[in-house]
Amino acid sequence: MFRSLYNWCLKQAEGKHAEKVLFGVAFAESSVFPLPPDILLLPMALAQRLKAYRYALVCTIGSVLGGLLGYAIGALLLATVGQWIINTYHLQAAFERFHEEFAKWGVLIILAKGLTPIPFKLVTIASGAAALNLPAFISASIVTRGFRFFLVAFLVRRYGEPIRNFIEKYLNWVACGVLALIVVGFWVVLRH
Repeated sequence: MFRSLYNWCLKQAEGKHAEKVLFGVAFAESSVFPLPPDILLLPMALAQRLKAYRYALVCTIGSVLGGLLGYAIGALLLATVGQWIINTYHLQAAFERFHEEFAKWGVLIILAKGLTPIPFKLVTIASGAAALNLPAFISASIVTRGFRFFLVAFLVRRYGEPIRNFIEKYLNWVACGVLALIVVGFWVVLRH
């Protein structure tokens, strides 16, 4: 199932409605869709490198708005729709861990998890279930998702085709390194 979805996404990246599909995938990934929008962003940005930042913006807006749907599912529909999503993707243990971490770290956990390969739908639904302050949720989502997508766009604009293998292989490590810098920065700021 995931292979056919992946192939469908790659085919859509070449079509005349690619930006709309990119927005839709970014929106849906933040609440229900299993594949990240990077699978569309990367080939689209490689095909039209001058539009890479525009595509990153489309991804960011779609992801943040989709995150609001995920937040609403967690806040209002956790027992029904939220539980179905968590069960469908076998995220029960991850959801519980996230909920515990969220109680301890608050909005910092969104910044951390939004950069990693952890499904963002888990972050958005759990944020709604935990009743995270909505402006804080939106701000953290913009920062973390924007950074991720604009990093892909920057790398594609700067290095072109050779960056595809690098991104597919090492993006999670790069994102984790940046995450570590963000956490250390917040820790330093909060201690003073």
